[in-house]
Amino acid sequence: MKGDPLLAPLLAGDRRALAQSITLIESTRADHRERADALLSSVLPHTGKSVRLGITGVPGVGKSTFIERFGLSLLERGRSLAVLAIDPSSKRGGGSILGDKTRMEELSRRDAAFIRPSPAGATLGGVARRTRETMLLVEAAGFDTVIVETVGVGQSETAVADMVDMFIVLLLPAGGDDLQGIKRGVIELADLIVVNKADGDLLATAKRSAADYQHALRMLRSPTAGWTPEVTTASALTGDGVAEVWEIVGRFTKDVGEKGIARRRAEQARAWMWNEVGETLLTELRKHPGVKKLVTGLEREVETGRATPAAAARRMLEAFHGR
Repeated sequence: MKGDPLLAPLLAGDRRALAQSITLIESTRADHRERADALLSSVLPHTGKSVRLGITGVPGVGKSTFIERFGLSLLERGRSLAVLAIDPSSKRGGGSILGDKTRMEELSRRDAAFIRPSPAGATLGGVARRTRETMLLVEAAGFDTVIVETVGVGQSETAVADMVDMFIVLLLPAGGDDLQGIKRGVIELADLIVVNKADGDLLATAKRSAADYQHALRMLRSPTAGWTPEVTTASALTGDGVAEVWEIVGRFTKDVGEKGIARRRAEQARAWMWNEVGETLLTELRKHPGVKKLVTGLEREVETGRATPAAAARRMLEAFHGR
């Protein structure tokens, strides 16, 4: 569908066409999905030229303030930025995800910046699924830097790390026992740790925390071949250290190299394909008339211990295959 009316204006960077294209890929209607797939196929040759960053941070770390300050510093360097947000709480009427655009008020007013929250999804995978496609659209529209952010704590971090080139974790100044509270799983994903709020009375604590995190990272295997994870301090409030984060990103892309980035993206694309297969099959399974008839009874059998989950699953699959 090369003649899609959204294609030419999207590739020209038209904001309205970009917004309409994202709305199209977020739709669950079958005819919209078909059109969205065709549009994505058409823009594919125009994607992949951006720097893809994932940023996460626990609530209260000052993530929105940091991203805005960091984003403004990128615009000053002549770059363009798209911020795509993933937030599991969005499943319940929007949640804090919609507040991010309000909090990044100055950045959202800039022509070279675009901020878009991910849609609510039935599963986190569904949210991440559309975020990947949205990333392709903003790249096709000409944005050379994409930040995928998550405010949640949990599987969302893994989802984001699996779709970006570099994963950045924002942490609060902490020490001693507080360090034990940071989930090792998140640290293992980090290519860069930024200890935020390194200002005023917290400056000394932040520097100590950075040293502690650096020591902790030495005991973990780097998530990215060719790169040793780093730790730095920054203050989104004063701006100290924020612009320097981009210099670390530059070192990362240089050390990992074009081949390393391409290899990571190829692995992510393959994983994305199988994720799509799983999501689509599960959707088809749930809609199948034969499965629908069995579901309530099988759930009751599993709940009361009269059938094992594995046996119940096999019976659903047999109904799905018409056996």
